[in-house]
Amino acid sequence: MYVPPSMQLERARAWDLIERHGFAVLVGADLQATHLPLLLERSEGEQGTLYGHFARANPHWRTLDGSRALAIFSGPHAYISPTWYASQPAVPTWNYLAVHATGTLELLGTAATRELLDRSLAHFEPALLDSLPREPGYLEKMQAGVVGFRLPIETLAGKAKLGRQRSEADQAGVEAALAESRDPQARQLWRYMQQLTYEESTS
Repeated sequence: MYVPPSMQLERARAWDLIERHGFAVLVGADLQATHLPLLLERSEGEQGTLYGHFARANPHWRTLDGSRALAIFSGPHAYISPTWYASQPAVPTWNYLAVHATGTLELLGTAATRELLDRSLAHFEPALLDSLPREPGYLEKMQAGVVGFRLPIETLAGKAKLGRQRSEADQAGVEAALAESRDPQARQLWRYMQQLTYEESTS
């Protein structure tokens, strides 16, 4: 991913985006791709480690053990009209946030996969853990249908294309238009821009 220095997300903000927008695209060297949620463990390794699981019926996992893979996370994004800028002439563009994480994928054993399933339920729907059927073999049957994996992150690239290189007047015009948009993605992008400005002003 091309990331100009002015658009680079520092590691902590890249981690934040992964945790908020964890539904990723996982791509292997053969260019097969699987869409799946990933969990980030920040404390494992310098760049963190990603955890997830495939449906066992998905043949993609068979090609990935011990191979390099790329996980792509997409944050909020929106079309930017040139009419929103104070300075003219201008051209239309698209603003967005994204993170790319690469590493060598490792399949998990039975015990680690079971732990991952518990962590996934605790993350996405903790109340469900208490209501799962407890008859013998239920969880084992559920686990038999998946293949767990971990991806220690070797390279982490975060990009925030927000037009921050433009004048304050241009940025204000974009923010005003995004704030009034009916598109949820546009409003989410505006909220991220507001948060970024606040964090920088208080740091």
